[in-house]
Amino acid sequence: MSEKNTASSRTLAQRIGRSEVSVVIGAFIIAAIIGSVLILIANEDVRESFGYVFARPSDFFSAAWAAIAGAYEAMFRGAIFDYNARTTALMWRPLFETLTVATPLIIAAYGMAVGFRAGMFNIGGTGQLLIGAAMAGYVGFTWTFLPPVVHLIVALVVGALAGAVWGGIAGFLKARFEANEVISTIMLNWIAVSLLGFLLTTKAFTAANSSQPVSPNVAVNAQLPTLLTGYRLHAGIVIMLLAGVFMWWLLTRSSLGFKFRTVGENPRAAQVAGIKVGTTSFLVMVVAGALVGLAGSVHLLGTEHRLTSGIAGSIGFDAITVALLGRSGPVGILLAGLLFAALGVGGRFMESSQGVPIDLVSIVQALVVLFIAAPPLVRTLTGLSLLARDKKSDANSAGEPQATSEESDASPATVGTSETPAVAGSHRADAPADGTTDASKEA
Repeated sequence: MSEKNTASSRTLAQRIGRSEVSVVIGAFIIAAIIGSVLILIANEDVRESFGYVFARPSDFFSAAWAAIAGAYEAMFRGAIFDYNARTTALMWRPLFETLTVATPLIIAAYGMAVGFRAGMFNIGGTGQLLIGAAMAGYVGFTWTFLPPVVHLIVALVVGALAGAVWGGIAGFLKARFEANEVISTIMLNWIAVSLLGFLLTTKAFTAANSSQPVSPNVAVNAQLPTLLTGYRLHAGIVIMLLAGVFMWWLLTRSSLGFKFRTVGENPRAAQVAGIKVGTTSFLVMVVAGALVGLAGSVHLLGTEHRLTSGIAGSIGFDAITVALLGRSGPVGILLAGLLFAALGVGGRFMESSQGVPIDLVSIVQALVVLFIAAPPLVRTLTGLSLLARDKKSDANSAGEPQATSEESDASPATVGTSETPAVAGSHRADAPADGTTDASKEA
């Protein structure tokens, strides 16, 4: 891949990963509207009343309102608070289930966001999560000689290291051979799926007296303890919060995070500043893989407790959506992860109580990603482009200087803000003759 194409792909990753808040909100609103239309199409009463809509339009609108309101009410009851439940414990069960489902998803999204902030597309979340879960599970059901707390910590660390190695493979191919990380991580996903399937056929990973490809249960000493009796919520939520703090510190307070962001914004300027772009790209994938591998460990040791071929589910790909929706920031990812977990948990209750296919939830999630990847389309559909045009015309009439179209389309992460310092390139007239800059000293 040429240097120009590499820089272009990095800029695209940063723009998508750091989409404007208005674009993200608009994308979700449009996706929800389309989802509502699909709910109407899937509802039998709505389809029946539509057949005589001109004769009795009130029947159609009543059925449409009942279908949409009933669906979203059921989603709220299934994901947040079931006010029709018999006991208080059952009322709050949906909320704790949402927190449980969101925990590994948010940790994995942190790993994806590290790649986006560095201008790299890490699509290998499924593979990194599977490898992390497999290695953590192996430690969990074989190293039973370890004491309780140590056993759990070692299993978590081994899972994170396994994910780091798996992500590091793609990083090494990127740094050494300029292999496109999108292609390499996708292929590594399939390798991880096949590898886990093979491991589950071996004696080391197969449970005794089981005809199904499943592993033994991890030892109790290696399981994450539950926080509340009667619920599945476990101590992994603490790890999730600590992972968010680590991501914030890494990207905003550490020299390594400064290198990540600098390489993501302008690889040539970073190279002039003395930053090794190839090594930094490798480290980005190592850190991202470690976080996703940790998510796999938490998922296995917290709720699943044994390996199966489908243990990853859709977490690896949903984490990409959560990272995009959260604008690659710790707080945004936390909120987006809770939202997506609520959609999944509430969607199952919506399907059982209202008969709405849960596949509609997946469609809404996919549409959110689609619209975030096309900000001009969202601005056009929501009218944001007209507001920006009116604002620009007002500024022109007032004689205020205007930014170029390239500057206006760039995201905050690509133009140098207080959060992401800009690195001066060799084009500066006051740059030293040896090409060094203040940024190189800081790096």
